Parts: sequence; structure tokens; C-alpha cells
Amino acid sequence: MTINGGISFWYATDPTAPRPPRTPLTTDATADVVIVGGGYTGLWTAYYLKRAAPDLRVTVLEQKFCGYGASGRNGGWLYNGIAGRDRYAARHGHQAAQRLQRAMNETVTEVIKTAAAEHIDADVHQGGVLEVARTPAQLTRLKAFHAAETGFGESDRVLHDAAGTRALIDIADAVGSSWTPHGARIHPLKLVRGLAAACERLGVVIHESTPVTELAPRRAVTPYGTVRAPYVLRCTEGFTAALKGQRRTWLPMNSSMIATAPLPPSAWESLNWSGSTLLGDMAHAYMYAQRTADGRIAIGGRGVPYRFGSRTDHDGRTQPATVTALTDLLFSFFPQLTGTPITHAWSGVLGVPRDWCATVTLDATTGLGWAGGYVGSGVATANLAARTLRDLVLGESTELTGLPWVQHRVRRWEPEPLRWLGVHALYAAYREADRREAATHRPTTTPLARLADRISGRT
Repeated sequence: MTINGGISFWYATDPTAPRPPRTPLTTDATADVVIVGGGYTGLWTAYYLKRAAPDLRVTVLEQKFCGYGASGRNGGWLYNGIAGRDRYAARHGHQAAQRLQRAMNETVTEVIKTAAAEHIDADVHQGGVLEVARTPAQLTRLKAFHAAETGFGESDRVLHDAAGTRALIDIADAVGSSWTPHGARIHPLKLVRGLAAACERLGVVIHESTPVTELAPRRAVTPYGTVRAPYVLRCTEGFTAALKGQRRTWLPMNSSMIATAPLPPSAWESLNWSGSTLLGDMAHAYMYAQRTADGRIAIGGRGVPYRFGSRTDHDGRTQPATVTALTDLLFSFFPQLTGTPITHAWSGVLGVPRDWCATVTLDATTGLGWAGGYVGSGVATANLAARTLRDLVLGESTELTGLPWVQHRVRRWEPEPLRWLGVHALYAAYREADRREAATHRPTTTPLARLADRISGRT
């Protein structure tokens, strides 16, 4: 029987998951920096600020509990992808985007190193990322993707043919793949919980069960009191739309996952998946998967992509049709696993800007800052964003503050019902494009997908 919801598989299977909530805010307060959001971005920002300036009074306000959002529900991909790099290259030049990519490569190492230094056991294993093509059109995109990544400095990336791909993971219908070492499997919940504890050891004040309803220059307003501070940082990613005046800032895109029962050694041998390499593909409606520390496959992708009015779920439950679709996808990749029980299903939201570009911003005049819009690549990007916010708050001009995503602004999403109609139409187009490419075996991307990319803002 599949457990659907319960926040995520990571919560449902972690014996330490039930814990007393941290004390909510009970009255007005002051701080030097108030951070809204107790996920990766907010906690990493608090951590680095206190490490750099121990006397700084830093307060984190979290509406539920640390890791309630994407930080406790994601696929556990710590990797070097960043949303918007190609757009930044077009706007700021190739070298600027190359510096951004190099910073992301280094961020994977930074997270691993810092987790070890803080004694955070997050099931980290750096096996890299394998992105696979299963149709001729996907192979064409894969080769272009590989060339682009090497062009941005990834000299250690490796391109594999069909046989080379099967030697790494035996994926049905695989015709090629691209592997990068800049990726690691993690347990998302263990990382966010360990990070919160590290922040508290440094003296960060964390208030859970404290929803922020409004942000204004030098204050964060909650039902229980207002926290005033020279700097107010919004680190709410897919939950940004719940804040006053932010409904059209970032679109909360749904992503869903399933996890199998633990597989026996014979199954892993049949898959030839001996390490903890992360797995993705080149489909338009793409998938992502990991081999968990307890021997399961956790695989994710898009189900119902968006809820009307930028609404978000409450308990991580996903639609039965999405569970079925992800199960079918898993068995299409690995037919030898057909019939394997699916024990858990869940969903969460990620933040999508109108131009699909992740950003870090601080207005020195108002003290308002924010980071996010990671479009699903937030596990590592949140760390780079946090270190950048630290430098901006401290008024330091560094290599990080000079990266092209800093102070990037983007227009708002369309009002409803255009937003809902557009997103659902676009993802229907992407799914249809994948079906056409699989059926025709043509080596080119379908015009339907190219049109959807232009309309959505992805290109």
C-alpha cells in the first residue's frame, strides 16, 4: 500500500522526524537581519552570516517547521545546474556566465565540506549525475547540452554512447548519456535538520509556526508580532505567492515523487546501478531519480504542474494519476522492476520566475532582499545564493556579488486565469512532444516543444 503525502518520503521514513516545534514568535522583536523561510536558502544565509559576523542578531521566521517546503521534499540532487545561465550569457557575456557556472561547480564541494565540518550526516555520496537520452531527438539535445556544458568549463564531463550508458546504469532504450562529477546524492531532510541545528549552535534564533503575512522595508509582519530589522530577506521560494503583493512574483510549480520498496541486491545487480549516481533524462517533461541510502529508487517528475491561484498543498499528497504516471515511467526505464511495490508518493512546489532565471537581490535603500526562483535546482543553488546574500548584507564587494544573477529583475506572471491556462497548456504540449518524438524516432526536437519553450520563457 502506497503512503501518499505525510509531507514526503524523507519524513515518513526518518525515525527522528517527529520533534517538538521550535517556539513561535509571541511578541514584537528586533534583529539585525530577519530571514523569512526556514528552508535551505534561509538557513544557509543565517549560517553564513553568523559565521562571518558572530555578533550579528539573526532571526529566522518559518510558517510551519524547518524543511516543510521544497527543502524537505526534493529529490536529493546536490548538483551544479543553475536556472538561467544561458540567458545570463546572452545578456552579460559568456565569461560572466562561465564564472557563474564555476561558482556552482564549487558549491557542490562547499555543501559537502560544510556538512562534514558540522557533523551533518545527510547520506551524502558524490557519484555524479548521469543524464540520459532514450530517443533520437533526445540524443540530439543531449549532444548539444554536453557541448554547452563543456563550453562553460566542464572539462571533466564525459559523453557516453548506448553501450557506455548501459555500463553505468542499464536503462531501457538508452542511446547515449552525459555524466558530470559535480553531483551528489543527499537525504534532504537530514541536511535541512542538521543545518537548522548548526544555525542554533551559532546563536541564530529560529521561530517555527510563525507565518509572515507581509514584508516591508525593515519589518516582517506576523499574526503574533512584527520583527524589525535593518535587513529583511525573503527566502520563501515556491511559497512566495502567499505573501501580500507577491502572488504573481514566482509561480509555484508542482513536482511529484514516488519511492519504491527497498530493492534486493539482485535487483541492483540487474540494473547495473552499483554506485549512487543521480539519474536524469532529456525529455521535455523530464524525470530525476536517485538510489537512496536504504536501497530504494526515488523518482520524480511533473504531475499536475500548477494549482489555480498559485495555491500550494498542505501535506504533500499527490494525485493518484500522477502516482500511476511516475510508476509507469519507472518501469519503462527499468522493465525488470515491473511489479515492484511503490511505498511512498508525495509532492511539493518549486519557484519559477517568468524568465526561468534564478536570482539574488538586495536593495540597500530599503533593506529588502531575496533569493530564489531556482526552477528545481535549489539544493546547491540555495547555498551559493546564501553566501551571496551574506556578502551583500555585509556590504562586501566579492566575486560572488559580481556574478551576473545578482540584482536581476524579471516581470511578473500573468494574472489568472491566464496563468493556469498557460501552464497547463504548455505542459500538455511538452508531454505530447515527448510522445511524438518517441513515436517518430526523428532526430530533431518537435516544433511543438520549441514553440512551448518560446512561450514559457525557457528560451
